[in-house]
Amino acid sequence: MYSRSARSSHNGNDGNFPACCESETCESFLGHAAVQNSGDCAFAANCDNPNTVLELGHPAPAIPGLNPGSGPALVVFFETNCPTCRLAIPYLNKLAQGARVIGISQDDDVATNEFTRQLATTFAVQRDPGFVLSRAFELTFVPSLFLLNPDGRILQSHFGFDKSALNEIAAQLRCPPVAAEFDGTPHSKPGCMSRHLEPRVDGESAPAPVIGSAHGVPASIVEIPDGEDPLEYCFETFGDGLPVIPPTPERIAHMLSGVSLERTDIVARVPPCYGEATLEKIAANAVMAGCVPDMMRVLLPLVRAVCDERLNIHGVQATTHFAAPLVIINGPIRNELRFAYRQNVFSNVARANSTLGRALQLILLNIGGARPDGIDMSTLGNPGKFSYCIAEHEEANPWEPFHVECGFNREQSALTLFAAEAPHGVSEHTARTPEQVLQSISYALATVWTYRLCLASEALVVLSPEHAQTIHRAGWSKQNARDFLFENTGVPLRAYEGAPDAEGSQMAAKYKEILINGERCYQKFRSAESIRILVAGGTAGKFSAVIGSWVAGPRGSEMVTYPI
Repeated sequence: MYSRSARSSHNGNDGNFPACCESETCESFLGHAAVQNSGDCAFAANCDNPNTVLELGHPAPAIPGLNPGSGPALVVFFETNCPTCRLAIPYLNKLAQGARVIGISQDDDVATNEFTRQLATTFAVQRDPGFVLSRAFELTFVPSLFLLNPDGRILQSHFGFDKSALNEIAAQLRCPPVAAEFDGTPHSKPGCMSRHLEPRVDGESAPAPVIGSAHGVPASIVEIPDGEDPLEYCFETFGDGLPVIPPTPERIAHMLSGVSLERTDIVARVPPCYGEATLEKIAANAVMAGCVPDMMRVLLPLVRAVCDERLNIHGVQATTHFAAPLVIINGPIRNELRFAYRQNVFSNVARANSTLGRALQLILLNIGGARPDGIDMSTLGNPGKFSYCIAEHEEANPWEPFHVECGFNREQSALTLFAAEAPHGVSEHTARTPEQVLQSISYALATVWTYRLCLASEALVVLSPEHAQTIHRAGWSKQNARDFLFENTGVPLRAYEGAPDAEGSQMAAKYKEILINGERCYQKFRSAESIRILVAGGTAGKFSAVIGSWVAGPRGSEMVTYPI
């Protein structure tokens, strides 16, 4: 959530605030959406808001039924099919018990009446015909909240959902807090693009999704004109920068041949546009990626996992950071579908890895709507956005496999998703002890996100089989290795000298000071659990890798593991 307050001249935000669109124009048989873009600011960095908003302290545009001098009021703009708007309404209902709240719907009477009925709104709601008020308030996102003082001037504005912001507004309205920290909803969630900014499409718009429905809109068929190359058409319309296999009805039917669900069953709604990932739309993207039909066994739970709120793919897809979802495969499915886990594990060595990872990216692009020339605002990007999928080399792992550590049986196949940077290679060919191997890895870990910033991210350490054996032969467990890395990864205090404005320096007062080899350092990670370890790669070569995360924790992204 981006917020501004008249009490402060600070115009930045303290974290990444991605934009999204949940447009009723999201259409085509792949769920492709045309959306406008916005950006976000780097974590812990001050920046100017790139979006147009009304000046704080200035009079608000006139709102029917709200007269200056009638007391403070909270004005809330919303869309009826925006999940973030729906998330905010119960908290606004609480606020309306002690303060004046005015809701402004960007949709028609039918949708607005159904919305207020479903959510039992306790505050007055009016429509915005022609988006007159939306344009007057210069909206970019919904929900948009404007706190007005008694004479009608704007005291504060917020975009999206954020519990801290809602409680701050409640305090200014002299109401008790309305949002508890652990009430089962996320602390914050980005909003959707304002309805008046959604681009129009030729022809008839797709129906707005019915939130909560188990069945989606049937896929439409795209008729390609005679003389036009289907490969070129699909490449230009649905591709990821590489040629794709045209998803004909016959190929989609073949992809679904082993699936018992109905073609229109919704597996998940994919952020940031919350497109309906129906079975046939998932299959269409799997066809384009080159998957075999058996891969649907993995792809369906993968789509459910990527839409898990804990992973926060909404934020990952819209951040300016490098992050991309890394898929990790464990269990018998590795060999059944021939996933690569030996040499070149991060490379183009196996059809299973390449096509599963690519199918996920195509689904995020075509159904989720996070196109690299639009909502996906990554400054430099990540080659993993073509395909980012590995399997663990369990046969060379001297400890329990990664998914067993996550609570699954060894015989159960599972997949894990991690919002990951690109791998950072570590070469250590001469060390003979666990301490020496892990110390070399700790130096790479210290640079995760950026050198001076601590406590903000997590990391995945991919040990090569040779490094794992060196550590194991000395009697060390995986937990021993993790504890050593946690206790010996830090940033020397001298790195902050003369750099008060460098990223991470401003937060140094919150860091924990430790001694590493006699030198005073700030500890890099919050806990040993912030560092995860798996074994992958070829049995020859003492190379391992460190992979940093996007912003970690409940307000960022958390690793998720799902059964297959």
